[in-house]
Amino acid sequence: MKIFLSIVHIALCIALIAVVMLQTRKTGGFTGSFGGAGTQADTSGTWQRMTGLTKITVGLSLAFMLLSLIICLVR
Repeated sequence: MKIFLSIVHIALCIALIAVVMLQTRKTGGFTGSFGGAGTQADTSGTWQRMTGLTKITVGLSLAFMLLSLIICLVR
């Protein structure tokens, strides 16, 4: 079981690396990565403003973290 989970984990790592490398570079440095040059009071529509590739990245990173925890718990 642990070998199967490890193989899935490696495939997930490769997919996550590929998706991150496909992302377009945002301008504005550190603040540009969070959506603007200043503070934004309205953050209610953040998920809708994300691109499809960003949503895939979020999903893969969550799957990576959960699978890492599962692998640690499996003996």
